[in-house]
Amino acid sequence: MERKKTIYFTCITTIFGLMLAAGLQTTSHPKVRDTRDIWELRADLKKEQQLQQQLLLELEDYENKLRDYKQKQRSNREAVLHETVRELEQEAGLTEAKGPGVVLTIESFYPDHYVGPITEMVSPELLQRLINELNKYGAKEIAIADERITNTTAVRDVNGVTQIGDRKISSLPIEVKVIADDADMLYNRLTVSTIRDDFIVENLQLTISKPLAMVVIPPSHEKWNVKYMETVKAEKEEK
Repeated sequence: MERKKTIYFTCITTIFGLMLAAGLQTTSHPKVRDTRDIWELRADLKKEQQLQQQLLLELEDYENKLRDYKQKQRSNREAVLHETVRELEQEAGLTEAKGPGVVLTIESFYPDHYVGPITEMVSPELLQRLINELNKYGAKEIAIADERITNTTAVRDVNGVTQIGDRKISSLPIEVKVIADDADMLYNRLTVSTIRDDFIVENLQLTISKPLAMVVIPPSHEKWNVKYMETVKAEKEEK
């Protein structure tokens, strides 16, 4: 009996202790209440709205900068592309060329008391020899009878007539325009070259002008036939 009383007392004491501990904990950590009035709440709300507005403005600024950056990238690509096309056109002889150089004139040459056939044209072989000689002496651009000479220009005989590219050269005199970085050197080398003797052998005279400050050479009129390329649609521009 005494033992049961001890057990009951222990249980009651334990329960009381737990209740007391819970009460103390509740007292030591009271629930915090929001004691701000309506004006303080409105002021805090206004601050939050201003912060949100500022963040939106910064986001818009970053988007504008990103858009400008992409636009500059597209503009730079277009500028580089245009510059590349311009350089390729120059290399292909599709644009007018200007610069210092000399002008050569090919015309008939007959010594006194000459008896024989009269030469009225220049052979393709002689013109090709002249072109090689000019290139050897630093020529950058050449035009024969206003026909631009490029890497693909053919100088050939077509039915007994000399043809440069698509143009027939059937009459004299003929002007050969040459542009060079050093026109003086080109002139000096041509004057001591044996190329003029080659022309005399064929009853032709090659006259070389003094170096000129400006020689104008027209663009090539050759027609380009592209066989293995086709136009593709341009890529969609970045948004």
